[in-house]
Amino acid sequence: MAGIEIDGAELSAWCARHLGSESEETLFSAGNLSRVFGLRLRDGRAVVVKVRPAEPRLAGCTEVQRHLWQAGFPCPEPLAGPLPLAATGYAVNAENLITGGAPYPATKGPAGAEAFARLLARMIALAPAPDAVSDLAPTPAWVHWDHPYPGVWPPPDDRDVDLNQLPATAWLDELGHAVRTRLATTRTAPPVIGHCDWESHNLEFREGEPWAVHDWDSVVRAAETVIVGVAAAMWPAEGDCFGAGIEQSEQFLDAYQHARGHSFSPQRLEETWAAGTWIRAFNAKKYLLDGLTTLSRSEAKERALRAGLT
Repeated sequence: MAGIEIDGAELSAWCARHLGSESEETLFSAGNLSRVFGLRLRDGRAVVVKVRPAEPRLAGCTEVQRHLWQAGFPCPEPLAGPLPLAATGYAVNAENLITGGAPYPATKGPAGAEAFARLLARMIALAPAPDAVSDLAPTPAWVHWDHPYPGVWPPPDDRDVDLNQLPATAWLDELGHAVRTRLATTRTAPPVIGHCDWESHNLEFREGEPWAVHDWDSVVRAAETVIVGVAAAMWPAEGDCFGAGIEQSEQFLDAYQHARGHSFSPQRLEETWAAGTWIRAFNAKKYLLDGLTTLSRSEAKERALRAGLT
């Protein structure tokens, strides 16, 4: 997949049209499949502008972000979008730039699991009702266990490859198939609105308190156990950390249930472990293309056991 190339003059014109001021200075830029720019506008405001291929689901994502910002949840205020960028086929959103936060300390431990889990519980509790926002389909690939495509794995979002055709990973394929069968019980669960990329690089804290949650394109409508299970498996991820260990996932799930005010039933708790196993196996398939092993067979076996797969 090719990266996104953006003409600076077009982006400045978009800001003038939809924010009322042209851009004067680029503070930072990042990304590839989507591009994120920190801009200083001529009127002095600092904003973040995100450019990526247009999708109908982006409207619903922005509605959720706006609802949560209005409810006092720590996230940037949406300012405009999603709106087209000329005739490029890209959609653009703008939000205010929040500074002063940082990722949770690297030595996260149980306190980190509690901080991440409590914030997710707060988000789900404050989020709008699933039927009160625009369509959020399709679900991002890394949580799209219930996809309609042939084979175990859906097309990944960040590379042109059929993961079902990769050699020497039959054990991951078997694991993915078993997870899909186990998660079928979530189809009848009432959905909630959540965030499916609940990872350290998207959450900022200040003096131990939540400061800003980012990446609102990752809003999904799904069973609570799926959203929570994915977060429990991935919350420390950043840099060379590719996900949570078993103990870290367990700490997250315990903290989430405490924040929620009551426990999951044994069946629902298995669903959380199954959802976490899905994303770890999906990521493991992709990272093998880069020569990286991000899920050992021993960890996969333990996660499968807790998910009721064996």
